[in-house]
Amino acid sequence: MNVNHSNTTMTEPACKITDEICLPDTNLPRVVIIGGGFAGLALVEKLKHKEMQVVLFDKNNFHQFQPLFYQVATSALEPDSIVFPFRKQINGYKNVLFRLAEVEEIQPSTNTIITNKGSLHFDYLVLATGTTTNFFGLDNVESHSLGMKDIRDSLNIRHMMLQNLEQAAITCDEKERDALTNFVIVGGGPAGVEMAGALAEFCKYILPKDYPEYPSSIMNIYLIEAIDELLSTMSEKASSQTLKYLKDLDVKVLLNESVSDYDGSVVTTKSGKTILAKNLIWTAGVKGQFPKGIDEKHVVKGNRLKTDLFLKVEGYENIFAIGDIAALISEDTPKGHPQVAQAAIQQGKYLGNSLLKIIKDEPVKPFEYKDKGSLATVGKRKAVADLGKFKFAGYFAWLLWSIVHLMSISGFRNKLMVGFNWVVSYFTYEKSNRLIIRNFKPNSSTNNIKN
Repeated sequence: MNVNHSNTTMTEPACKITDEICLPDTNLPRVVIIGGGFAGLALVEKLKHKEMQVVLFDKNNFHQFQPLFYQVATSALEPDSIVFPFRKQINGYKNVLFRLAEVEEIQPSTNTIITNKGSLHFDYLVLATGTTTNFFGLDNVESHSLGMKDIRDSLNIRHMMLQNLEQAAITCDEKERDALTNFVIVGGGPAGVEMAGALAEFCKYILPKDYPEYPSSIMNIYLIEAIDELLSTMSEKASSQTLKYLKDLDVKVLLNESVSDYDGSVVTTKSGKTILAKNLIWTAGVKGQFPKGIDEKHVVKGNRLKTDLFLKVEGYENIFAIGDIAALISEDTPKGHPQVAQAAIQQGKYLGNSLLKIIKDEPVKPFEYKDKGSLATVGKRKAVADLGKFKFAGYFAWLLWSIVHLMSISGFRNKLMVGFNWVVSYFTYEKSNRLIIRNFKPNSSTNNIKN
């Protein structure tokens, strides 16, 4: 069979593989956003369909809904129900592009970023890179414990927990069994409190059915907090009620205590206490992470970037920072704004409006944060809420927490999956995702997991 190629049109590829990241040609201003968290995506939403080219960089190809990491860790949710692909998020945004790459360096003098996939020029650069776990120089703790700042961390916690519970059913050594079934959570903020509550419910409702080999009382949960209260950013009422909820769930709360060492089996505190445990989850602190290239004199406590009132990084005219990485230091906010989702989202929306005005050479108003309140849950029907003058706890606070978080998840399918799981759990306390699908090895990073 003869094929006539005379009318076949052959076109050259639009891009050639060079050290420069390929993008469509444009005469529009280019805004590069590093990080697709709450702040980065809020900014993308504001800049979509505008007269500019927006390029989003992230080392993952998905957005992660961090407030529900603890539910993945305790087998209540599957990871794909709280992650959402960036390309699906920006589908239809003709001026927005996503590139999967890790930005390694910023070169402000040439308005260039260097990634592990190539380089790119920018007109405006926005750092929304967020934070990573801060172990405060405790190398042994960092080596043997797990943080909870990534969906992979949540899966590692799940597999560590289930593997240790299975091993506890095998061993005849009582001391070893105690270590395998004891859990220590360090940090009394929302993440630590919610994790402790979820583990306590797992112990109370799941352990007796799944592991009749040993009594559920063998599983001890410790929550260690360095100061004299839980949820220090919330009201005294919320703190005291949270402490009561946790004690009712048999969580052993240690206040005014901090961890000084951990060898993988024994937790040592500064006061000299020792706790036998092969499960340590660290939620005690975070620190900013961003590419090299920013002058260190503009980096403040917590490894955050100091910005002016307009979220512009101090010392630079076209580099901005938003979200957890940004520290807007002023008389009203001497420590910067709280590192929470609502602050990140507000900053992303504000900067989107500001960039549109800056490009048009119009005046810009300073950023103003509006605190819409705080919520934290300690288990089913148990939550605390600070909403301005209104401070309450119990079922209504838990219902409000559930609605707010469900509506904040990206994607209708994800909302449906999470909502369905919550309804089933509400009536049955069932956690159906108790599967060990990969072998987690202690003392190894996420990248060293065997599939």
